[in-house]
Amino acid sequence: MALTDIAIRNAKPREKEYKLAVSGGLYLLVTPAGGRLWRLKYRADGVERKLAIGKYPAVTLADARKARDAARANASAGNDPATIKRRERVARKLAAGTTFGAVALEYVEKAEREGRAPATILKLRWTRDWLLPAVGHRPVDQIEPHELLAVLKRQESKGNLETARRTRAFASRVFRYAVATARAKTDPAGLLLGAVAAPQPRHFAAIVDAKRVGELLRAIDVYSGAPLTRLALSLSPHVFVRPGELRKAKWAEIDFDAAVWRIPAERMKKRREHVVPLSRQSLATLKQIKALSGDGQLVFPALGKPGKPLSENTANHALRRMGFAANEMTAHGFRALASTLLNESGKWSPDAVERALAHKDGDQIRGIYHRGAHWNERVTMAQWWSDHLDALRDGAEIVLLRGVRG
Repeated sequence: MALTDIAIRNAKPREKEYKLAVSGGLYLLVTPAGGRLWRLKYRADGVERKLAIGKYPAVTLADARKARDAARANASAGNDPATIKRRERVARKLAAGTTFGAVALEYVEKAEREGRAPATILKLRWTRDWLLPAVGHRPVDQIEPHELLAVLKRQESKGNLETARRTRAFASRVFRYAVATARAKTDPAGLLLGAVAAPQPRHFAAIVDAKRVGELLRAIDVYSGAPLTRLALSLSPHVFVRPGELRKAKWAEIDFDAAVWRIPAERMKKRREHVVPLSRQSLATLKQIKALSGDGQLVFPALGKPGKPLSENTANHALRRMGFAANEMTAHGFRALASTLLNESGKWSPDAVERALAHKDGDQIRGIYHRGAHWNERVTMAQWWSDHLDALRDGAEIVLLRGVRG
């Protein structure tokens, strides 16, 4: 009697698995757990083999019969149905791995393995997410420039020019990675360079007038907010590192005996260790800070959260409380303040100032040479700069003697 859907639905599990035959080698395997699995017995090259067709009811009786007929036709033609199924499974897996979304995720994970900063990885993931709705499901080798342009134009129309710039650049890196891994032949995002408006460079507000700098330093001295915030602001003009590098400083990086602060490469924007010579004033400030936070790992822990650094907005909020507007001074502005006044003094080589700011030299060989060649000058410059800041804070009249080395 032919097997029917009613008979299949009524089939109860037993202590051991059993079979319900259909015809032509097709049968339903009923498991003790209640599973109903379609199986096909066939012969290939004179050897009896089995093919898994699927589960009931996802694969109906009619579907199972069609699959049986197709498999037997392949077997009669000398093509093993099991081999065909494996090839199809591999093909589906490869196809899933060649979508833009999959390749982009691979690229991000590769960047993570290469030791890119966590903040950089987070930005890469954000950018990938911006592209997923439009092209994430598309095969990476079939995406056309106009598909990406539509995404960029939407971002441009909202005034998000920097976002559009990052989106195009990220897409281009993903396509180049796809080319390198033999999953694409071209970079359609590369053709869109200049297709949307370029963002205007952002300049961080900074006080660079000597008299006004003195007023800023005096305001910091009498700041009535959190002591650790005041000390962070006090140290900032002397070391003029990036705000994130200051906030995340660790006591293990500070060598009081050698009077240096070694910022590891993973925390630097240019991914290269930066060594800061510490003046007497910087060391004195750090000793005050150590009395407050020296028991922990971080130099500037957040209030009540010893494992987390000060918020990135803490310094800027303090500057606003002191009366310095956002368009006048920012935490990042201490770098511009130092760069401007050090260069205007005429006492220090531009290369020494650039090295102190941890700006990367485009010429790698020249950069390696200058890193060592200007160390002694940087040490002298650090102490001169701190003395100069003290003089500005005290209101003394400063006469800059250009061309005279300290």
